[in-house]
Amino acid sequence: MMIPLAWLQNIGGTQLIVVLVIILVLFGGNKLPELARSLGRSLGEFKKGKEEGDKLANQSIKDVVEEIKKEEPKKVEEPKA
Repeated sequence: MMIPLAWLQNIGGTQLIVVLVIILVLFGGNKLPELARSLGRSLGEFKKGKEEGDKLANQSIKDVVEEIKKEEPKKVEEPKA
């Protein structure tokens, strides 16, 4: 289920406090630091994976461009990125 981003912009202070109180009741005060730590680690792993994927994609593009340059060096221009 996708939450529309426009809905997130309409959250006010009262709604945010209610959500935080519900989270506090559900997880308890002792579990919140552990939950936040695990969320932070998950975000860190996601960012690291994204960066590795970006590096692989960029390297693949460079390899293809180099291969094309070897085959037809006069017809290929340098990328302007």
